[in-house]
Amino acid sequence: MKSASARHILVESEELCNELKQRIENGEKFEDLAKEHSQCPSGKDGGNLGNFHQGQMVPEFDKVVFNDPINVVHGPVKTQFGFHLLETTSRND
Repeated sequence: MKSASARHILVESEELCNELKQRIENGEKFEDLAKEHSQCPSGKDGGNLGNFHQGQMVPEFDKVVFNDPINVVHGPVKTQFGFHLLETTSRND
């Protein structure tokens, strides 16, 4: 079964999500912005979601985590919870 590790930042607006993505691209640390802005409890741990199997997260997550390039910040990804920046840190196919 496919598994992966990822981290994310969850915010309410697409605008803030885009702003945070730009800040990361400009050199700010993903984990620092997650601690400061993420509405998910994982934000306290720099957005780390740990290891999970395909199908454990919402479909929008799975699509990015199990298909898009690793160690690249993707998003905004819209889910029922809000807007996410997602970075897959490892994947086992």
